[in-house]
Amino acid sequence: MRVGQNPAKSVDHVPKPARVTVAVIVYIPFLSGYYAHSLEVLQACLGSLWESTDLPCDLMVFDNASCPEVRTFLSQAHEQKRIQYLVLSDKNIGKGGAWNFIFQAAPGEFIAYADSDIRFFPGWLKSSLEILEAYPNAGMVTARPMRTPESFYSSTLAWAQSEPGVTIESGAFIPWEVYRQHVASLGTSEEQARQWYESRQDWRLTYQGVRVLIGAAHFQFTARKATLANFLPFEMERPMGQVRSLDEQINQAGYLRLTTCEPLVIHMGNQLPGSGAVSPAPLTPRKRLVDAAPIRRPLLWLYDAIFRLYHQ
Repeated sequence: MRVGQNPAKSVDHVPKPARVTVAVIVYIPFLSGYYAHSLEVLQACLGSLWESTDLPCDLMVFDNASCPEVRTFLSQAHEQKRIQYLVLSDKNIGKGGAWNFIFQAAPGEFIAYADSDIRFFPGWLKSSLEILEAYPNAGMVTARPMRTPESFYSSTLAWAQSEPGVTIESGAFIPWEVYRQHVASLGTSEEQARQWYESRQDWRLTYQGVRVLIGAAHFQFTARKATLANFLPFEMERPMGQVRSLDEQINQAGYLRLTTCEPLVIHMGNQLPGSGAVSPAPLTPRKRLVDAAPIRRPLLWLYDAIFRLYHQ
C-alpha cells in the first residue's frame, strides 16, 4: 500500500550530463612499499583535473578495491560534488573490467580516460577535442607527444600518406627532455630510453589547420564513446595484463591514433615529482645481473607471491 505521492513526480527538470566524461581508474591496495606515496599522487592527479580542465565535464572515478584511506578521500570528494560518479568495487576486476564498466556507463559523448597517476595542465581537454573533431576517423588522442612502435599507428600513417589534404612531415619533433621525462616515469634506464629515442622518428601532420603528432597511449587518451564501444568487452586475464590490446585494436580497425604537439599531461608514476624520486640509475654490473631473465623471473615471482600472501 502506498501512502501519498512520490515527491519526485513533481520534478519537471533533470540535469543533462556533460558532453565529456573524464574517467579515472584507481587501485591503491595499501599505503606502503610501492604504494607508499600513491594517495598523494592520486590527490595531485584529481587536484590538477579540477584546476586545469578548461571545458565542462563530469568526473567518473572507478575504485578497484583500494584501501580505506583512499576510499575515504574519494567519498569525501564525491560528497563535495567534486566527483560526479563514484564507483566502489569490492574486488579488483582489473583494468579491462573497469574499462568495460566505464566505457559503457559514462554518459558523455566523449570519454577522457586517465590512470590515477596523471597530472594535467591547462588546455589538455580543449586541445584533445579540437583534434578529435578536426581529424576524420580519429580513434584516440593523447595529450602528450609520444614515440610508439609503428605497429601501433600503421593505419594512421597510411591515411596521412594517402589523404590529399594532409601535410605530413617526418623528423625529430619531440625534444629529448620531453621524451625522457615520460620514459623515466616508467622506470626505464636512460641508456634504454636513449636507444628507443634514437631508433624511432616522429611524424607530424597538419590537417584543416590543426597540427598533431602520430602516436597515442592507453595511460591517457580522449575518444568518442561510440568508437570505444566497438572494442567491448575487454577480456584480460591479469589485472594489468594486455592493456596494449586497446592500442592494437584501434589501429587494426583503421582509426587514427594521435597526440598533441605539446606535453599537456605528465605521467607521475608512484611518487610526486620532487618528492625524493630519482632518475633510473645506469645499468651497473649488479643491475645487469639481477635483470637477467634466469634471476629476474624467480625474484619477481617471489615478490608477487609475498604480495598475494599479505594483501589478497
